[in-house]
This record gives sequence, structure tokens and C-alpha cells, in this order.
Amino acid sequence: MSHWTAPTPLPGQHVHLVPLSHAHHDDLAQAVRDGELWQLWTTTIPSPAGMAAEISRRLDLQTQGKMWPFAVIDPATAQAVGMTTYMNIDATNRRVEIGSTWYRQSVQRSAVNTEAKRLLLAYAFESLNCIAVEFRTHFFNQPSRRAIERLGAKLDGVLRSHQINPHPLGAGALRDTCVYSIIASEWPAVKAHLDHQLNRVRA
Repeated sequence: MSHWTAPTPLPGQHVHLVPLSHAHHDDLAQAVRDGELWQLWTTTIPSPAGMAAEISRRLDLQTQGKMWPFAVIDPATAQAVGMTTYMNIDATNRRVEIGSTWYRQSVQRSAVNTEAKRLLLAYAFESLNCIAVEFRTHFFNQPSRRAIERLGAKLDGVLRSHQINPHPLGAGALRDTCVYSIIASEWPAVKAHLDHQLNRVRA
């Protein structure tokens, strides 16, 4: 259980995942402006003005043992380009969800997400000995659903009327949540698939 106590840096070639701190605030406030990501109604992404509160929220959940938040760092610039987390941590049943992820628009559809997920999945299955890793997203968030499916995750089901959408554009609307997962026995194949994708980028 000692591995479950605190987040650890996860370095890669295209991206470094480092434990989130308030020192990342200015980079993240700038990153979220790239594409005005807080305007997306199918997900919840902080505005520049709300970034400090969001960092505090994630760090508070870390203190409670419910979340491990990371800043996503571009090694070429040493700047934070987004955020991601292990969330809904269930150490007893060795399950986590990878979520609350966003990246500035200029690094979307690049190797950043592929390698970030590769790093998080490897640590979950190989260091935390997870039984399963979940991903959840809005039914209408098609880019997110495609990205999750490209990882090799399988759709477990749809939680209908799962949440009330807080975004002004969808305020009061009920969110259907798609639940995906990768289980431990699938990890070797998923790992090979992600490595193949990353090797194509390196080539």
C-alpha cells in the first residue's frame, strides 16, 4: 500500500508529469487561453481566473487521498501545458480513474496525450498493481470518447442522467456519462499498441 501515498514524477520523452503545485499557476492560466478551453460545455475546465481555485481543489482532494493531480510539462519549454489526474482512488480494490485532463489546444492531437496516458497506465498497472483503470466522459464529448477508444479502452456502459451539467451553456441539462476501462489482463496489448504509436512519432 506504500505506493499509494503520494504522486510521483513520471518522466517521458514528449511529456513529463509532475505533481501539481501552485507554482504551475501562471503556465496553466496561459495554457487554458489557448483555445479558450473553459468555453467547452461537455467538460469542466477552469478559466484563467478560476485556475488558482482549481489547483487548490485538486490539492485538497490529494490531501484527502482521493486524487493525485499532475501538471503536464512540455520538456522542450519546461512549461505546463495542461493537467491530468488519478482520481476516485480506491486503494483497497486497486482501481483508479484517469481523468480531469485537459491540454492547451496547440498540443492536442500530438504525442502529448498518448505518452501521458502511457505513463499513467504503466504506473497504475506496474507499480500500483491496479486491477482496472477507468475513464469517464460526457456522452456528447466525441473528441474525448475517440481519444479514450484509441488507447484501447472498452466501453463498460453509459450512466444515464448521471450528473447535472454546471456549464452555463448546458446549465441544468442532465449529463449521460460514458464509462470505459482497461483491465490488468489487457495492459500488455494496450502497452504494445501505445508504444507502437509513440515509435511512429519518433520515426
